[in-house]
Amino acid sequence: MEIAIGLLAIAATVLGGSWLADRFDLPPPLVLIVIGILGSYLPFVPEVALSPDIVLLGILPPLLYAAAIQTSLVDFRNNRGVILSLSVGLVLFTALGVALFLRWVLGLDFGVAFAIGAVVAPPDAVAATAVGRRIGLPRRLVSILEGESLVNDATALVSLRTALAAAGLASGVASGGVSFGGVVLDFAWASVGGIAIGVAVALVVSVLRRHFSTEPAFDTVLSFMVPFAAYVPAEELHASGVIAVVTAGLVLGHKSPRTQTGASRLSERINWTSIQFLLENAVFLLIGLQVFYVIADVRTSSLSAGQITLAAVGTLVAVLVLRPLWIVPFRFLSTRVFRIEAHAPWTHTVVLSWAGMRGVVTLAAALLLPPETPHQKVLVLIAVVVTIGTLLIQGTTLPALARWLDVRGPDPREDALQAATVLQAATRSGLDVLDGMDDVDEATREMLRSRSEDRLNQMWERLGPRSGNDDETPSVRYRRARMQMLQAERDEVLRLRDEGRADHVVLRVVLSTLDLEETMLDRIDDQESRLAESEMLPVDTIEAPCEHLQETDTCVEPRTPEGCEECLRDGTTWVHLRLCLQCGHVGCCDSSEMKHATAHFHETQHPVMRSIEPGEAWRWCFVDEVVG
Repeated sequence: MEIAIGLLAIAATVLGGSWLADRFDLPPPLVLIVIGILGSYLPFVPEVALSPDIVLLGILPPLLYAAAIQTSLVDFRNNRGVILSLSVGLVLFTALGVALFLRWVLGLDFGVAFAIGAVVAPPDAVAATAVGRRIGLPRRLVSILEGESLVNDATALVSLRTALAAAGLASGVASGGVSFGGVVLDFAWASVGGIAIGVAVALVVSVLRRHFSTEPAFDTVLSFMVPFAAYVPAEELHASGVIAVVTAGLVLGHKSPRTQTGASRLSERINWTSIQFLLENAVFLLIGLQVFYVIADVRTSSLSAGQITLAAVGTLVAVLVLRPLWIVPFRFLSTRVFRIEAHAPWTHTVVLSWAGMRGVVTLAAALLLPPETPHQKVLVLIAVVVTIGTLLIQGTTLPALARWLDVRGPDPREDALQAATVLQAATRSGLDVLDGMDDVDEATREMLRSRSEDRLNQMWERLGPRSGNDDETPSVRYRRARMQMLQAERDEVLRLRDEGRADHVVLRVVLSTLDLEETMLDRIDDQESRLAESEMLPVDTIEAPCEHLQETDTCVEPRTPEGCEECLRDGTTWVHLRLCLQCGHVGCCDSSEMKHATAHFHETQHPVMRSIEPGEAWRWCFVDEVVG
């Protein structure tokens, strides 16, 4: 009963803390850390001990997998050089720097000092991306932080194991019984073995999904098994369970559109989002709850309070300083010495060097230190101070630093433009297949073509404000009316249910259909609300991908700047305005009733038009069907 009440209290606190963070626009990890610290000093809050097995076997694999399946394998591969420099080079550099500092302050054996250096070296997979996404960092920065934090745990844990063995604190290993060659082989096997096991698990799951997974529930349960199926065998074979889980997640996330049905992907996404929300927020709450007891344990140490304070605060300062000391020279060597093209400005490098928040792996790794480790309680305190200190210092100042340096995330309007062009290409492929079908009657063909065009027009309508006499675009009017219809339809279904006039299974199918449609409409509304709040798209963010766009002037004097030429003449209404860059004709977009911009192209064969809506700076080539 106590365990059940404890779990319920943790879940309730996580929900309350997350709500509080959202209400005051604060990162949930920081709020929950503070709640945990305060709770650890309350007499009625029982001790909640975090054991390494609970964290490394029960919490870490699903958290890593949930992050990995949402991480782009393509982005990971494109940024692999930076990610490897951070997840391997920076971890070892930080561990070495901390080891030298603690050897000087506490007089520790180098193996023990390097062990605690490895403990505090890896930034957390949850904290960095949670803060990064919330403040709106550029996607490449977020991808690098995700990649780094997914892989660096493996480097830290292998380094910790090696350091303990060198210090004679690992079972069955004599002090000094570790060679450089053995360390290199161990690290190579941890990496290669972890990758091999992760790929093998991903291939097996892909085969099962392709041949046996017909129900979303089956597929979701199979997905829950993957992180443990990858982690446990890898650890048993002394490879890296972290790398195995990350590899399996990256591969399966990349292959899911081809191996899973749409219903399975939706079910998996919803379930993993819920699990990730609960686990990652509970982790920060539990870290805070350890503070009182860790400090109480340190009071029995033979070290003075001054030595303990110097060691803890000095280690925190060291990890804060060592990260930019690695990242900035690495950037300089890459761009100036090795002449590797820089993909981001220096301001991004500065932000990256300050995004090193530690998390649950640091605390779990500290608890792996054997009890016979010299000053073990003090070393655990150091890990706690580094974890909480980086979360509070970097987590609270990173948003201000990003704003000060004008480092911003992707423009929602640019995203909407890219989504529209991708859907344009996809729709064209679908219509080409439809044109090649001989067994489809004309009525069905016209209905399919109309639905495809409506879906595409709806995507383009998101890009600009209304230019006509009405405040709503056709798709907005459709969604508003359809949402009212859905509510009426649901009310009628519930009336039939309450009167017992239909079978429960049948009613559930109908309600699920209505819920799915409502979810899609809600998602579109949410995207459009973000677009409405976004700033103007800079002109120089779009490239010209075809010769027509390269050869056409970006600015031409419009013949009728007040609106669509034909709509003004005929008294019809437009949605958005397009300008022909050859003759200055102003026409209405394809979401408008008359589609005058497209009609002008068919009449004159002038290839390029541009949007003249406020906040937009893109052009469209009718010939090549590309945006620029």
